Amino acid sequence: MAQRLCSTASLVRFCQKLNRLKTLEESPTETSLRCHLTTLHLTLLGVGGMVGFGLYVLTGTVAKEMAGPAVLMSFCVAAVASLLAALCYAELAVRVPHRGSAYLFTYLSMGELWAFLIGWNIFVECLIVGAAVARDCSSYLDAIFSHQISSFTETHVGIWQVPLLAQYPDFLVAGIALLASAFITCRAHISSWLNHIFSAINLAIFLFIIIILGFVLARPHNWSTEEGGFAPFGFSGIMAGAATCFYAFTGFDVIAASSVEAQNPKRAVPMAIAISHGLVTSAYILISTVLTLMVAWYRLDPNWALADTFYQRGGSWAGFIMVAGAICAMNTVLLSCLLALPHMVYSMAADGLFFQVFAHVYSRMQVPVVGILVFGFLMAFLALLVEFEALVQFRCICALLTYTFVATSIIMLRFRKSLPSSSQDPSSPVDTEQASASEPGQLRPALRPYLRFLGGCRPGAAVAWALGVLVASAITLGCVLVFGDSALQLPPWGYTLLLLLSSATFLLSLLVLGAHQQQRRQDTFQVPMVPLTPALSILLNIFLMLHLSYLAWLHLSIWLLMELMVYFGYGIWHSKENQQE
Repeated sequence: MAQRLCSTASLVRFCQKLNRLKTLEESPTETSLRCHLTTLHLTLLGVGGMVGFGLYVLTGTVAKEMAGPAVLMSFCVAAVASLLAALCYAELAVRVPHRGSAYLFTYLSMGELWAFLIGWNIFVECLIVGAAVARDCSSYLDAIFSHQISSFTETHVGIWQVPLLAQYPDFLVAGIALLASAFITCRAHISSWLNHIFSAINLAIFLFIIIILGFVLARPHNWSTEEGGFAPFGFSGIMAGAATCFYAFTGFDVIAASSVEAQNPKRAVPMAIAISHGLVTSAYILISTVLTLMVAWYRLDPNWALADTFYQRGGSWAGFIMVAGAICAMNTVLLSCLLALPHMVYSMAADGLFFQVFAHVYSRMQVPVVGILVFGFLMAFLALLVEFEALVQFRCICALLTYTFVATSIIMLRFRKSLPSSSQDPSSPVDTEQASASEPGQLRPALRPYLRFLGGCRPGAAVAWALGVLVASAITLGCVLVFGDSALQLPPWGYTLLLLLSSATFLLSLLVLGAHQQQRRQDTFQVPMVPLTPALSILLNIFLMLHLSYLAWLHLSIWLLMELMVYFGYGIWHSKENQQE
């Protein structure tokens, strides 16, 4: 009996280790950094992170293979999902202005294991984005030389017929990734300066070529029924395109990651996220409209759609300018990834969850050189061998999973009394909805007579259970909507019953969450209509994830298995929180 009790106690302690929260401490290094970024700087960072790959490649790929001219509707759906996630990011960034982004937010709200999962997820995201962008930059350079580079490689190396791998090893891609890595190691401010120049060039090209010349060459006939109509692949094609188009909006998290360096993060971060998101959404809608009006959707070349469109319409000079703009935009995104990736791993290594060699920053170069070089080689290896479409799909599922955790963190933190911190700021006013005597996580006083069965729960317990039920019901509802008519092969009454049950469970859990007290901060930005807004973000993210291919889920499963091996083999034992215990 005593042995059984001892085993149970050990299991309980082990589970507590997995869910322990980070103690938030002010870092002198971060305090010294928080001084120079204005709203304009943060907006340029967000635009530079989002405009690039999606603008020059993703639009043509989705238009030709998934949605047709309705690609603009796919961008609209993806923009809504991205906006919900951006609102959650904005609140967390101003509430916790530290390096680490979604990793830190999850560590503060949900626990160590989940934080490591998200940190590993972001690490993989950066690798995939860099590899995909380098591969696309190679395609545009190859197009400038009339595809002689790819023809030479195919002739002397051959073509592979292996699933998930590229048709041939692209050595130019690997060279681009390694060259960018070597350049980043020079100095951080040099790459930031170059990032702004590339963004300005990209904006000028976009305004002149697309807005002015693009609409002049537009042909409304390309949207007619003779050319396949506006939505040749139907609603399912639009939603599949939206799941892929979500990739185009995933760069705004660089603003949240840079909030520590903002002059006034409580004001600058929300404004920068809102402005950059609005500008990029407008740009993608205009691009997709112009692209499908200039050339019929089935004639687009996904590898370099914008430039090839002008070549097809006789504007070779404009096509050449588009190629130059694409290369500038790709290098902007590549540099951003190579800067963000080592900083993400640095945050995990500083917390003891990852190998300490990545926590060392060379004072002379002001960057974590070891991390940049190691991950630059990994990025080059992925770009050299992995198929382009597989990279895009994997990036989308990683981003959607991360944003789902961010939305969940918003709900957890909103119904918690305060952040786990060793130095609370007494000047920050925190009010509850009814009275100061009621803590966040408790039932509202007006509803206690009607929900007595929840009154006996400790503060936050009912919220945690309701949140778990909400996520489970969102997954069930998404599976029913996506696979109910095809993969599940349900009869009509079974489909309707599952749809009603999952919808009712989702709404009931949402009502239970809304019946509890939550924090109201008057000095900073907060997501409106919590828990409705983050709940809709969770539901829409899961819905889009289920539209991605099984290969994306296979990749995700493999990387998560590797993550668990690293965490249980190293992170859980070397964690700073574990050392303090």
